[in-house]
Amino acid sequence: MNTPAPSAPDPDGLLAEQLLRLTRRLHRIQKRHLEPVGITPAQSRLLRTVAHYGDAPPRMADLAARLEVVPRAVTSLVDGLEAARRVRRVPDPSNRRVIRIELTDEGRATLRELRSARRAAAEDILAPLTVEQREVLGGLLTALAGPVPEGGC
Repeated sequence: MNTPAPSAPDPDGLLAEQLLRLTRRLHRIQKRHLEPVGITPAQSRLLRTVAHYGDAPPRMADLAARLEVVPRAVTSLVDGLEAARRVRRVPDPSNRRVIRIELTDEGRATLRELRSARRAAAEDILAPLTVEQREVLGGLLTALAGPVPEGGC
């Protein structure tokens, strides 16, 4: 009776599994650090994206495109952030049918808190790595995901 030969390890499959595990771990750590701020990771990303538009507040469609999500998802995120007084909907001065999303003072304060929370989360995840390993990892991630968008969103 022939028994099947043990299959050779699949290095790409192993890497994919490690990346998935790391992604889940990153999400858990980020969520833990954002909880005291009272914001979800998705809301955090939307707030940072709004901030990167500067003096010209984005439209909902701009946010959906930038975040690569459906407009309905942006509406839900904006609703939550608006209820928490972190953003507000404002009419476009040149076309009153267009609604733009702008940060409030509370939103700007939340962004400052988020920077600290993100640094703490990054330190948690990167703690086992040396400075040199972090540089190598940064290069590898850039090769896989592309450069960080301007403004670091």
